[in-house]
Amino acid sequence: MELKMQFPEPADKAAAAIKKYSMLSGGEKVLIGLSGGPDSVCLLHVLHILKDKLRLELNAVYLDHGLRPDETPAEIVFCKKLCAGLNVTFLSKAIDVKTYALAEKLNLQEAARHMRYWSYDITAYELQANSIALAHTADDQAETVLMRLFRGSGATGLSGIPPVRKNIIRPLIEVERKEIEAFLDKNRIDFVIDSSNLKKDYVRNRIRLSLIPHLKEFNPDLIGTLSKTAALFRDDESYFELIVTRTLMKLISRKTDTRIELFLSPFGNMDKVIIRRVLRRAIDETKGLRGISFIHIEDIIGLLREGDPGDRIYLPKGVRVIKDYSTLVLTAESPVTLETCQVEVPGETVLKEAGMVFKASLISIEEADSQSKLGLWISFGLFDADCLTFPLFARPRKDGDFFHPSGFGGRKKLQDFFVDLKVPRDERNRIPIITSGEDIIWVAGHRGDERFKVHEGTTKVLKIDIKKLKD
Repeated sequence: MELKMQFPEPADKAAAAIKKYSMLSGGEKVLIGLSGGPDSVCLLHVLHILKDKLRLELNAVYLDHGLRPDETPAEIVFCKKLCAGLNVTFLSKAIDVKTYALAEKLNLQEAARHMRYWSYDITAYELQANSIALAHTADDQAETVLMRLFRGSGATGLSGIPPVRKNIIRPLIEVERKEIEAFLDKNRIDFVIDSSNLKKDYVRNRIRLSLIPHLKEFNPDLIGTLSKTAALFRDDESYFELIVTRTLMKLISRKTDTRIELFLSPFGNMDKVIIRRVLRRAIDETKGLRGISFIHIEDIIGLLREGDPGDRIYLPKGVRVIKDYSTLVLTAESPVTLETCQVEVPGETVLKEAGMVFKASLISIEEADSQSKLGLWISFGLFDADCLTFPLFARPRKDGDFFHPSGFGGRKKLQDFFVDLKVPRDERNRIPIITSGEDIIWVAGHRGDERFKVHEGTTKVLKIDIKKLKD
């Protein structure tokens, strides 16, 4: 039997939002996220009211997060019965949030959100649904704005929950929770209560249950005000997004899922407000860099404006930002570690991880004499061949390594040597350490060992040249 609605305000507001934000054009297959709570139950009924006018085919899915085993079975039964009464296709799916949270090192809320959207996408694909309808309300919008304000978000964060994002639509985004409750009460529509929403363990719940009621003493229309504020920020962001898109097209030098390189020169005359948005978009579009916060964006801008070539900063989740001579590199790639290999003498040895080739040859003392006076051996190394134990090896650094740096006058830990030269941490494992037996004879590209340098009594000289490995 068709339910006759006596209080259609949420349906009218949803219809207006659908038109305002071009959520649906008509004739779509829609997948509804249904939890059994008041918001999602209202969304199901509202879309059911509108389905004939918009020629919609409705489907609903309940996601079992595996976090409330005592309540979930009853909720599934409720949702299944509700959908059957409205002739809406229903299905339920289980997602293992706890395992995912442990694997990805996320808190349960963040892990649940990731898995929810992933599961909605998969289910929509399986059903060939055009849109995914979620029951976010104006109250959710207000809570989100406050949460992001407390975190120190910029204008992008304060724009809140988008009414439309790709194939996700939120028809109730301008409907307040009090209107939903009145709608359900007037029409005697049942729903279930998720007990986790009543606990103050989570920030969002504390904002909803404690802070917002207090703030309403200052502004009774707080939800509407914050919702409108978010809409204003979204309008501003839409304008800036056009500028950012054009700017980013000129900036990107190279991009992968875990690394992006941006040309430095265009940043020179760019306003800070645009730089922030460009960096945020670049990070958001690079899968491995997501999760960088507003404060980290400010650190990157500081590096851009004040850093020297070679300077870098280290951000959470293994992200590094490096200011090169012509590019700014943001990468989540693991630092490269050199593989141990034998140095061909005479001959060439390719060290792919270090990006270099060694060319080793035996030369006369006369040929080496003028070069040995340079002493430090940076682009090449000169060694007393009679003091060496062959074969020589190129390997990465080890804990406890030490050598006698040429010109230093004594023994020095390799770790201290790198610190003194300000060699970045993520580059140290790819610097070749050339060894003769157990002794280090050369920190390639940096300094040789005093004990193996050419001297008056040298009769045979080994020279190793460094060449850059071509791409």
